[in-house]
Amino acid sequence: MDFESGHIYHILNQGNNRRKIFFKRDNYLYFIKKIRTHILPYADIIAWCLMPNHFHLMVHVNNTEITVNPNTGNEKLRSINSSIAIMLHSYTRAINKVENTSGSLFRARTKAYCLDKIESADHVWYSDNGISMINTDHSTRYHLQTCFNYIHNNPSAAKLVECNTDWEFSSAIDYADRRNGNLVNKDIAIKLGLI
Repeated sequence: MDFESGHIYHILNQGNNRRKIFFKRDNYLYFIKKIRTHILPYADIIAWCLMPNHFHLMVHVNNTEITVNPNTGNEKLRSINSSIAIMLHSYTRAINKVENTSGSLFRARTKAYCLDKIESADHVWYSDNGISMINTDHSTRYHLQTCFNYIHNNPSAAKLVECNTDWEFSSAIDYADRRNGNLVNKDIAIKLGLI
């Protein structure tokens, strides 16, 4: 994944062989903590959705590298790529321990698509019905809105809920002002004209 500061990305991964990655509510909540620890130091989250077998994040990258352990004498630079890998590996270890399983939980490659570079915004997106292609000749604003809506529409498209704001593990509830969550940066969504 090639990240650049100042750009917006759609980050996604799914369970190996499309298997579940979240087995109970506590798993979702634990993954949200992982997002806070491993994504927020690098990026503002614009939209997110955790589904039983995959996740989506729409982020604005502020820093591609940060200094970790700055006051311990053991400081080093860590990239957002490394931090995402650490997030997924540590989550996998925790789930394997609790579920008494072993092996890889996620697909080997996490996808990240730059949404505000038109040439890279035409791409394959996962859906519960397989793979769907989004190809469009419209503006960057359209790509951003398409991704924002796509992420929030995942729960109803998968028939997990009738209304997207009924799915607890998505930022749709925050944008509907039904929860006072602080994982998303609504100011960026407003500036981008997404809400």
